Amino acid sequence: MTGQVRTVDGRVAGRRGQATRQKLLDCLSEMLSSSPYRDVKVIDVARKAGTSPATFYQYFPDVEGAVLEIAEEMAKEGANLTELVAGRSWVGKSGRQTAEELVDGFLSFWRKHDAILRVVDLGAAEGDKRFYKIRMKILNAVTNSLTDSIKELQAKNKVDKDVSPAAMAGSLVAMLAAVAGHQKGFTSWGVKQAELKPNLALLVHLGVTGKKPAR
Repeated sequence: MTGQVRTVDGRVAGRRGQATRQKLLDCLSEMLSSSPYRDVKVIDVARKAGTSPATFYQYFPDVEGAVLEIAEEMAKEGANLTELVAGRSWVGKSGRQTAEELVDGFLSFWRKHDAILRVVDLGAAEGDKRFYKIRMKILNAVTNSLTDSIKELQAKNKVDKDVSPAAMAGSLVAMLAAVAGHQKGFTSWGVKQAELKPNLALLVHLGVTGKKPAR
């Protein structure tokens, strides 16, 4: 962990304190993977980390405060999703590859952070602005880059002028987020992961370019 880490009362945490704080966050992350968010209690997180509730409260005001810390770290990683789109070509076979790598990277990110993203979605749906901002920070990383890509294609007369770049990009990213959060559910429809990715990439490519990807 880099930079100064402070306790709830403003003191700078030492190396051991930082390690304890990180262990509490790691244990909380693990618990969110197997337990409903509302069921996770401070005493359970502290016990799993081998420390006391009093120690937990030195670093976090409550479970929600600790969850927000985890979510903020995830959002920083999510900002890198822009690299899947920014500066990439959507023309010819390169366009197909861009669509496939965007889908693969997006779904992989969601699988990796599935537990905390479920909590973020729940908080955002309930109107908690803190969780909403985190969710939008992740989605904006892709939406803004896709918007720019569509604008560039329009400038080269490769995409219809009637298309709204922001509306199309936002719709595609909302679709990606919905599918990413429902990956396990596709099996109940008889859809294999190997089938999901190319079909999702086809929809993304059609949305961005208005054309089927080149073979």
